[in-house]
Amino acid sequence: MRIQPLGPQGVLGRMRQIEAKMQQVFSLRLDEAERRVSAQTPATGVGAYAQRYGAGVGIGVLPASPFDVASLRGLADQVAQETGVDASLFAALISAESGWNPSAVSPKGAIGLTQLMPDTAKSLGVANPFDPIENMKGGARYLRRMLDEFGSVELALAAYNAGPGAVRRHGGIPPYAETQAYVRRILGEIAR
Repeated sequence: MRIQPLGPQGVLGRMRQIEAKMQQVFSLRLDEAERRVSAQTPATGVGAYAQRYGAGVGIGVLPASPFDVASLRGLADQVAQETGVDASLFAALISAESGWNPSAVSPKGAIGLTQLMPDTAKSLGVANPFDPIENMKGGARYLRRMLDEFGSVELALAAYNAGPGAVRRHGGIPPYAETQAYVRRILGEIAR
């Protein structure tokens, strides 16, 4: 099999195919007006990435974000304050979840900065989980729910990672290596 580089139109076409597939997979139903706005907004839309980065974008690889991390951290601080979540906790969660990449998609299908699962995003009123502001607001509301339900940061983080059902079933942090490492990582980052 011979791999040939794609020109700018080829990359743009391929990126549009990827965006269409992502919308189908994640049931993102955008009306035409919203789609046009999304394509023009630097924070969202594959079209904006293609226009900004042109042929330098590899297939399936999008830049982390046209936002710099400092801007995203400022927005995260505002969202945390609005939802009554500790700003350093929320920043550490975003860092652990996505590394501040608004385009992040996990192998399990979690999306965006706070890695919301599609059904969770929908239940939180997040229409476009790739939009950094919408995603952060949804993630902060979800973290706030977990803090209110479980009454401790450790259990709330475990519930955010493994699901509240797992925390209930195990009567505490589940014995999953991933979840235990996740809780330790975020608590360690806050302690710094």
